[in-house]
Parts: sequence; C-alpha cells; structure tokens
Amino acid sequence: MRYDIVLLAVMWAALTAYALLGGADFGAGIWDLLAGGSARGARPRSLIEHSIGPVWEANHVWLIFVLVLMWTAFPPLFAAISSTLYLPLTFIALGVIARGATFAFRKALHELWQRRLFGAMFAFSSLITPFFLGAVAGAIASGRVPPGLARGGALTSWLNPVSLLTGCFAVASCAYLAAAYLTADAWRAGELELVDYFRHRAMISALVVGGLSLVGLVVLHSGAPVLTGRLLGRALPLVLLASLAGLGSVLLAWQGRLVALRVAAATAVTGVLVAWGAAQYPSLLLPGLTVAEAAAPRATLAVTVYCVIGGLVVLLPSLGWLFVLFQRGGSPPSAARTCGISLPNGVDRP
Repeated sequence: MRYDIVLLAVMWAALTAYALLGGADFGAGIWDLLAGGSARGARPRSLIEHSIGPVWEANHVWLIFVLVLMWTAFPPLFAAISSTLYLPLTFIALGVIARGATFAFRKALHELWQRRLFGAMFAFSSLITPFFLGAVAGAIASGRVPPGLARGGALTSWLNPVSLLTGCFAVASCAYLAAAYLTADAWRAGELELVDYFRHRAMISALVVGGLSLVGLVVLHSGAPVLTGRLLGRALPLVLLASLAGLGSVLLAWQGRLVALRVAAATAVTGVLVAWGAAQYPSLLLPGLTVAEAAAPRATLAVTVYCVIGGLVVLLPSLGWLFVLFQRGGSPPSAARTCGISLPNGVDRP
C-alpha cells in the first residue's frame, strides 16, 4: 500500500473540509462586516452569530489536522512552507486567534461601543485571514516555495500577482459559501426577508468569484505556466465541473432552491481544490519536490495511517452529530407558513 498517497488524499480531503466549513465561517464574518450600521445590520448579524456560534471552533480542527499531518507525513514540505511563508502564516495564526477571541467577547458584552469595537475586530479578522490563506496557496501553486529551508523570498514568495489574486479569490469564495449556507439558515429561523437578503448576496458573490476565476487564468498563465497547462489539460474536467456548479448556483439562488444552492456552492469550491490537486500531482512543490521525495519513512507513514483512522472514527461521528443537532435548531420551517408569511420570489422550502 502507498501510505504516502493515502495520507496525501486524507490531507487534501481535510483541506477541502476546512475550505467548505471554515471558509463559510470566515465568509459569515465578511458579511458581518458588510451588514451596515448597528440598526440596519442588527438582523443579519444576529442570524450570523446564531449560525456560526455552535460550530466556529470545531471548523478549525481541520486546519490543525492538515498542519499536523503535513508535519508528520511530509516533513520536507512542512519545512519549506513554514520557513519561506512564515510571514503570511503568522498573520493567519494571529487572525484566527483574534477572530475567535473577539467573537467570544462580543457575545459577552452589553455596551454598544464595546460590541462595535469587538465586532469590527471580528469582521476584519474574518477578511484578512482567508486572504493570507489564499496568498499561501498562490505561492505554493506558482512554484515560489522551493524545497529546503527558507530558500524562497520572505516577501516575494507571496507578494506577487498570483498570490494576491488567489487571496482575493479566497475571500470571495468564503463570502460566496457563507451567503449560500445562510439562505437556508435564514429560512429555518423563519427570517424570510433575510432569505432574500442572502440569496442576492450569493448571486453577486458567485459572479465575483467567476470574474476572478477568468482573470486568474490570465495571471496564472504568466505567473504559473506549468500549473496552467495542467489545469487546462488533465484537470480540465474538474475545472469545467467547478465552473458549471458555480453557474448553476446562480440559477438556483435566483429560483430560491436553497438546499440545491448549498450543494452547488460546495461542489464549485470542492472542484477548484480538487482541480488544483490533480494539476499539481505528483509534485508537492513546483518544481522539484514530489510526493515520494517528501514522504516520511514507511514505518512512520504506516503508524500515521492507523492513528488517522482511529482519530477519524472518533472525530467524524462527533462532528456529524454536532451539525445534526445544530441543523435542528431554530424555528421550524412550518412556522412561517402558519403565520401567514409568503415566501419571497418563489423560494422553495429547504
């Protein structure tokens, strides 16, 4: 058995889970930032706080899992990334910590000025953290992280057109996922005006993500020609899947098909990540570091596989049950109908 391939697949699946769950978590903070003043933004912020409250800490488990797995199974990869990209990685750590602390403090405060202060810090952290995550991804994808300790530029590795665009793409994708998820949360809570509110934002953010994708192909062609060739070659079916899912989500949001909108948005983001992985494989760093070269000794990999299996047996049912309990919360969908409230623009029941 190729333990290195198994662990790489698990690591990429965990990264995808973090993008879909933690990304939507960040996106909710972005919509918190854009909700407006205290009076106008009160209802969207209340829904956002209710939606992410039970799960915001659990979502970051996936990021920790990816880092620990990379450190254990692919130490040369971890060494190269952490030594070259230490600046954006530090900003990510500070953003995650500041975001969690300010979210917790805001819920415990009652003075309006204090809630505004910590709310602004929470929202700003939600914006910059996915940006730096995207910048790290762009640096790796464009081949600006060479193997070895600190062999890439501390600034030029991530301050370049590819990384900056990837950072913007990550921010827009997080906002897109959050808006798609919050539509169903609003419906479940009986907040039908907010269903329309977040449906429109899902459509707008999907179009922004699509526009950045088109610009990204041009930037990637000049900044990462090897990756671009593979994306338009062997990974093209996955690129097309992501594109169709993104376009389909706009139509589903327009029609008010809330569950299908969630699935389409998640499929679009998953397609982008899987396409990147398929295009870069078997290289972990372009150029020069393959999966086999970066893998730890076989005995270490074997023990890691068994530990991962044991951990996932405990983790997945626990997280699954958390989300099941959370999704059962809020007002029942029938409450809106029994109160005589009509669905906006033909929105379907999720």
